[in-house]
Amino acid sequence: MGLTLVSLVREHRRVDTILRSRPTVEGAGVHLFRAFGPREIKVVDPFLLLDDFHSDDPRDYLAGFPWHPHRGIETVTYMIRGVVEHGDSIGNKGSIRSGDVQWMTAGNGILHQEMPQRYDGMFQGFQLWVNLPASKKMMDPRYRDVKGAQIPVAKISEGVEAKIIAGDVAGVKGPVRDLVVKAEYLDVLMEPGKVLEHATADGSTQLAYLYEGDALLDPEDENPASQGTLAVFGDGRSIRIRSGASGARLLLVSGKPLREPIAWGGPIVMNTEEELEQAFEELRQGTFIRKGGSR
Repeated sequence: MGLTLVSLVREHRRVDTILRSRPTVEGAGVHLFRAFGPREIKVVDPFLLLDDFHSDDPRDYLAGFPWHPHRGIETVTYMIRGVVEHGDSIGNKGSIRSGDVQWMTAGNGILHQEMPQRYDGMFQGFQLWVNLPASKKMMDPRYRDVKGAQIPVAKISEGVEAKIIAGDVAGVKGPVRDLVVKAEYLDVLMEPGKVLEHATADGSTQLAYLYEGDALLDPEDENPASQGTLAVFGDGRSIRIRSGASGARLLLVSGKPLREPIAWGGPIVMNTEEELEQAFEELRQGTFIRKGGSR
């Protein structure tokens, strides 16, 4: 007798995990809020870390992130308001200004510094870390610098629009392409009481970080989430989010899990402890930086 196969995949993804951003001090004394990090790597793969920095007190951010190494990851800096001066070991210098994005592939190794500048008002931005697969951890470093004016805005539905940093929404493609790990990165603005319906790729990790306002992140939940909430969604074909009375602004991030072992030592993320030890030994010996690297 023949069997009819019925799809068990949900139409709308439910929220599997809720996290609250927690106060953290990083760099030379920068006060920020960590949405996720080393504790959560099993549920956010292929992502590693998301930091939310926002303050109207320059003492919270001016100390910055002086020279430090990275290997095995990509760092994505997205400025909402303010300016960060950047410099690195392969001679690149520049400014990341309000609305700009810098997508840096550290690959086989880079030394860099990120120094926030005094800003009149709320200094605000995010840094996302994306893991690199084992086959690409030792690739040459590279940059994608994107000005805010280059980031397209797509209208998703009435009262809902998204800045598309990476990915393809409603036929509109973001400027960051040729990614090592295929990812989607959206900054979504929702007017009060509006609904976001967004299709998601099969098997992808889907995250939503609410950084302004309030919203129902789960289609079956009646309790709105507040600022600083991160939702990790389960399986399904789409996500459905409804903004609250004050509207909402949130980051939507998704990518295909790598499902590889992780050896994490501060700013360096490899696959084995031996690789991690080698990286720190190269730092001590002054051989960490390889030839290559581009902008």
